Amino acid sequence: MDTQAIARIPQPFCDMPDPRSHNRRHRLIDIITIALFAAISGSDDWASVAFYGRNKIAWLKTFMDLPHGIPSHDTFNRVFNHLDPDAFEKRFQAWMGSMVELSGGKLVAIDGKSIRRSFEHGWDKSGMAHMVSAFVEKNKLVFAQVEAGGPGQELSAIERLLGMLDLSGAVVTIDALGCNQQIAGLILKAGGDYVLPVKGNQETLQAKIRSGMDEVILEDFKVIEDGVEKEIAHDFFEEADGDHGRIETRKTWICWDVKELLGKDLAAQWPGLKALVTTERTRELNGKTSITRHYHISSLNRRTKAKKMAGYIRGHWSVENNLHWQLDVSFNEDQKRVRKENGAENLSRLNRIALNLLKRESTVKAGIANKRKICGWNDDYLLKVAQA
Repeated sequence: MDTQAIARIPQPFCDMPDPRSHNRRHRLIDIITIALFAAISGSDDWASVAFYGRNKIAWLKTFMDLPHGIPSHDTFNRVFNHLDPDAFEKRFQAWMGSMVELSGGKLVAIDGKSIRRSFEHGWDKSGMAHMVSAFVEKNKLVFAQVEAGGPGQELSAIERLLGMLDLSGAVVTIDALGCNQQIAGLILKAGGDYVLPVKGNQETLQAKIRSGMDEVILEDFKVIEDGVEKEIAHDFFEEADGDHGRIETRKTWICWDVKELLGKDLAAQWPGLKALVTTERTRELNGKTSITRHYHISSLNRRTKAKKMAGYIRGHWSVENNLHWQLDVSFNEDQKRVRKENGAENLSRLNRIALNLLKRESTVKAGIANKRKICGWNDDYLLKVAQA
């Protein structure tokens, strides 16, 4: 057998619990390995996974026994439908943990994505799979994910995800849904810090931070106390860019005197709260100017200045460009019709493993879609990606 290829079989999955009865014909690790290699190489459903296996069987047999040949597409479908998603996730995290370093304030963006065609009937989309992922902005890698379980359950999925992670040294961003005391506390408990947007779901906090920050910005962070003018601890950063006739200016103010602006009672409700942040975006396009302001709270202390904070806030949206967009465009995820039991969740996790590996391999300068094609054409390159 090809010992070089054997070393590239996904070892963390070798002890994966097998959901099948004792009369199984194919080894579980072989099924997972073939499915992963097929996903890396461009397969987007179980029929194409089985087709990939049949066309690569001579090569696959150099490092797998495969006494009963390649499993059918029904076998791939049944196995992944019944694989324990929590056990799959545990091994996924173990594998990704060796690739991801969170120290030094690395940004972890947590966000959800629906697999839009993963429902049984067009008239009932309640079974649509919705995945919540933790994405490391610097590495552009997913290192954890859970299935939300249904509409309206994303918040509980975020809580479950945070309960599974060691976030020591990381800074976590979530969209406005994640701005609540429970989530903030879980992030701190996991060893991280938070930067959370404040919107309408926290109406009292939003009104207080907006009025307080807008006023001190207008007064250049100076207030009169007992007849004496004093300056509130703060920092400021401004940047601008533009293209195609658009000019955008972004201003970020960070204020560390939280109790002064929110009041002691409201500030005390938020675990570890140390900073209030306002970002202002001015956009000029075709002679028209628009100005918008957004507000955030953070547990980061005074060592984190406004420039760094602006980077965290902008960096959160990289999850849209570097994860969701690539899964939709390069992996065609929104069109997948895997919809029974655990199939959609486990296939989604398989896609994220494949995407991580393709991103880590950097010797070929090509997009993800083209890298997948190369893996299908070139077995040596596929092994290189699998070892990335």
